Amino acid sequence: MTKDLKSMGGSLSSQFQNLGDRPPGQWPLAPRILCGIAVMAAVITGGHFLYWSTQFEEYDALAAKELTLQAEYKTKIAQAINLEALIAQKAQVDQYVERLQKQLPSKAEMAALLSDINQAGVGRGLSFDLFKPGQVVVRDYYAELPIDIRVTGSYHDIGAFASDMANLPRIVTLNNMSLSANKDGGLVLEAVAKTFRYLDPEEANAQRKIRSDRDKQAAAGKGAAK
Repeated sequence: MTKDLKSMGGSLSSQFQNLGDRPPGQWPLAPRILCGIAVMAAVITGGHFLYWSTQFEEYDALAAKELTLQAEYKTKIAQAINLEALIAQKAQVDQYVERLQKQLPSKAEMAALLSDINQAGVGRGLSFDLFKPGQVVVRDYYAELPIDIRVTGSYHDIGAFASDMANLPRIVTLNNMSLSANKDGGLVLEAVAKTFRYLDPEEANAQRKIRSDRDKQAAAGKGAAK
């Protein structure tokens, strides 16, 4: 048996001798099989790196996109099912916003509102030591006017004045309130009264342009990040 193994080994090794002197088609069986296996391995390896790897990456990207589209589809289906309810909610929100807007004075009505605030204090027997409107702050949908005030009076009169501010037909809030006693035994209220008004057409157009420019910049930033 040992002789047979030696004979087979010698026969196999002899098949790989003098291969360079003959074309591949005339090689013995063993070299041709090994050469075919090597060529097949080279083709598979090259195909993987040069073609199939990109296909796999594209497949993964499409699979992730499919999941995203499925999630969007489910969301839109839910919105479509609840469309009537969403429309009703939007109508309610629009009515609420309209009621709030009616509580906001126009620019022309601001002087009358400031007079109402002053008269509310005077009517309660308070003495205004400071009544100083500040710089108007324009927001996206409204304008805000801060007013620095300092009034002197009794505890009950100051409390009634604060209640009157809350019951004005227009929106007025008292902020940063500080209460202290003066040398005469009275109380001094220092606060920032804030009132609000809706924007006039020019201001509203300017704010819409600002929001549009801001949205464009945000979209451009997201595009650059991608």
